[in-house]
Amino acid sequence: MTTMANDQQQALRRAAVRATLAPSVHNTQPWRFVLRPGQLELYADWSRQLSVLDPTGRQLTISCGCALFNARVALAALGGVDVSRFPDSARPQLLARVGSGGGGRTSIGMLDPLIELRQSNRRRFEADEVPEDVVELLLDGASAEGARLFPVRDTDHRLAVATLSQHADREENANPAYRAELRRWTTDDRDRRDGVPALAVPRVDGSAEDDVPIRDFDTHGSGLLPAETNSSLQQCLLLLGTDEDNAEGWLRAGEALERVLLEVTRLGYVASVLTQVVEVPWTREQVRSQLGLSMQPHVLLRVGRAPAGPASPRRQMVDVLVEEP
Repeated sequence: MTTMANDQQQALRRAAVRATLAPSVHNTQPWRFVLRPGQLELYADWSRQLSVLDPTGRQLTISCGCALFNARVALAALGGVDVSRFPDSARPQLLARVGSGGGGRTSIGMLDPLIELRQSNRRRFEADEVPEDVVELLLDGASAEGARLFPVRDTDHRLAVATLSQHADREENANPAYRAELRRWTTDDRDRRDGVPALAVPRVDGSAEDDVPIRDFDTHGSGLLPAETNSSLQQCLLLLGTDEDNAEGWLRAGEALERVLLEVTRLGYVASVLTQVVEVPWTREQVRSQLGLSMQPHVLLRVGRAPAGPASPRRQMVDVLVEEP
């Protein structure tokens, strides 16, 4: 292999490593990568789908979109990047193929150092408002990835999102199958390399005072973060969506989500990813109706300032990356 080809493979291998640092629903990390000469393929790992919470695979595909964006950023930081989404209709599990090239560096490359710093944050946020110019930068980032970000500003809209989120959270928690699935993907085993660890979730003791519920990941009663999270309807709330409600739209939504989360990190803020309200079909439709949305909502974000939390574990590369000649 020539020096240039070897450098290209090293860049693609690095892109795969960076991709695995993406957020994913319940930290399921539902992706696989195949490294071939000159290209990196991203596959959905359907064995890691949450069948109760995510029967359509929306959140799984969004998670893979986050990983795809990280791979793009990593390659853009070293030069250009080519992307082909759903390149083979006969293999729907093949979500994307990326390669280096594409005519030089792109602006997303500057986000590469932030990939390791981004964390989902379930702590109590400070009372300071997020400035409008920050919100506009986040809207621009989502738009650049083919998605839309809707700021929940109107008082009636805030109340609707909070009320519907509470309904969705209660309905999910009332389902024994949902609670069993949640227990399978939460852990206090410090050696486990997937799932949501106890050290990254708040204790649940009735003192949270959340208007917009943070998911109760404290299934083993061992949450190590403070119980009082105070997720308020007055905080900066942003709904991320796309025009299409299909696999292509979900993948784009994931790319946009990770771009927004990296921009949030770059600007000195943190975010909570809240999806209960879009997981329950009737509350999702009510969000669209009561907020007058033409887009399909996929993720609700809470943005603000808070102390950093511990990072969630990641699977070993040997478990997610295959190299083929």
